[in-house]
Amino acid sequence: MNIVSFPAWFAATNAYIAFEEQGGPAILVDVPPEPEKVGSVVADLGVTVAAVLLTHGHVDHSGGSGRFAADHGSEVFVHPDDDFLTLHPEEQLRQMFGSIPPGSYEVPEKMSALADGQSLDLAGIGIEVVHTPGHTPGHCCFSVPAEGVLFSGDQLFAGSVGRTDLPGGSTEQLMNSMRTKIMTFADDIRVLPGHGPETTIGRERAGNPFLRGM
Repeated sequence: MNIVSFPAWFAATNAYIAFEEQGGPAILVDVPPEPEKVGSVVADLGVTVAAVLLTHGHVDHSGGSGRFAADHGSEVFVHPDDDFLTLHPEEQLRQMFGSIPPGSYEVPEKMSALADGQSLDLAGIGIEVVHTPGHTPGHCCFSVPAEGVLFSGDQLFAGSVGRTDLPGGSTEQLMNSMRTKIMTFADDIRVLPGHGPETTIGRERAGNPFLRGM
């Protein structure tokens, strides 16, 4: 599996394009509110995005998904517990910034529901959905067991974990998700987070100050 990643929007949110072969179908994990930039990378790769997987409903991860899906005919997947976020991007922005910064904030016309433990076969890639509430109620990570890869969204970063001070956040839930879901993965699993550089489960188990004792 090939994975191309790049940051977008002023939050430097990572978008990931995963595909088996250039020119074939692909999946896209998260769409920051710069769908034109995301679409340009997709066009350069010559792939067709069959599905968009949203780790959660925060606008820096989902804001560009409506425009992108409309332009590319992609199916959008998100956990319904984040509908209060995904369906109201401009309300999020007003709460966070008091205004609407430049970007694209169209809500997808149709969204397919994710569920914990769900198995998806998209673009020839086998994906396991791992529901990890805490950063948001509907936050999900996406495991690709055959490749030893975990798209962790804003659950786990290199040296840190997701914030819990925004609406719907819960430190207790996030750390429970970490203990019972994320830290059960093997140390050699690649972790591809929503912001910042990639890491591994083992590296975070050994050195992440938030994960001591896990």
